[in-house]
Amino acid sequence: MTSRIPHLLEPYLALPDEASLIVLTGVLGASTNWLVLRHLYALLKQAGTAKPPQPGVTVTGASPAAAAGQEEEAAVLLVSFLRDLAFWRDGLARLGVDLEAAARRGRFAYVDGLGGGLGGGGSLKSGEATGGGGGGGGGGSTQAIRPHHQSQSQHQSRQQQQQQQQQRAGVAGWKRVPASLAPGDIARVVLEGVAQLKKGGSAGTGLGDREGRERKVVLVIDGLDFVLAASPPPSSAGGEPSGIATAVWEMLMDLRENTHAAIVTVAADDPLIKEQQTSLEKQHAWFALSLVHEADAVLSLRLLDTGVAKDVSGVIRITHGGGRLLARDQEYLYHVGGDGGVKVFERGQ
Repeated sequence: MTSRIPHLLEPYLALPDEASLIVLTGVLGASTNWLVLRHLYALLKQAGTAKPPQPGVTVTGASPAAAAGQEEEAAVLLVSFLRDLAFWRDGLARLGVDLEAAARRGRFAYVDGLGGGLGGGGSLKSGEATGGGGGGGGGGSTQAIRPHHQSQSQHQSRQQQQQQQQQRAGVAGWKRVPASLAPGDIARVVLEGVAQLKKGGSAGTGLGDREGRERKVVLVIDGLDFVLAASPPPSSAGGEPSGIATAVWEMLMDLRENTHAAIVTVAADDPLIKEQQTSLEKQHAWFALSLVHEADAVLSLRLLDTGVAKDVSGVIRITHGGGRLLARDQEYLYHVGGDGGVKVFERGQ
């Protein structure tokens, strides 16, 4: 069986160093979907596999597992503003990861931003990923947010409709209509999930659990820039980084302080970065560029400069901020097959 992770990407998909920010950028036609799935696979796969060494990096004060060159078991909180849980569940199932089993072990939780986290009763899902069963991380509980514009009766009615939809769909957290929600409310739900996953470590069997340490939680946010597009335009004129962009940026910084590391995807299409004609473009450009400058590593996807090729889907460029992740910058070609498999190779191969 071939590796689920292309060998050229293995050093970049291991458990990030503490306080790291990994930014994944994509463009229309070169989506980050496959890259996020492989980050999730690398984080959720069975612990105890060897972590690819990084030349020149000396680990001091590490746990016995880390000192032995083994990956430590971490939990993942996935926040998705662009795709529902069914997408991630099915994609990871093809890679051999059972999200239900991971949730029962307290290693996975999900915040639905597509139909809930941005209005309409945002939900934090932990425990079983496809139902209300008990789980090691949060007992399969649901924490819902009531949007500011909804009354109690409207909220309860909407919750009942959503529960019926979830039962028909067979996917926890399945929602329909996205709407805007304040970054502070999003942060509150995310932090609840982080707290649940950290407690999940106490039910484990590792050395860190016996010593009373909390489980490491990696925050994965897919499509955080969607919050900018779903929010009212800023009231200030010009391209100053005000309004929602600043609020989302500050929210992310707060979330990073409460998690081991963060992986964030953002769109980097030219109209959103270079043109900057509308207030949304100005806000998006400031937010995306701020993320890239803050990041310890940036994995950017783009289409081929020479056009379309049958055996090449695009280019992945890996750059580093010179901080904690010590490695040379690289650029590879990649191809996403019809079955979801991915090949990454150097030019000329």
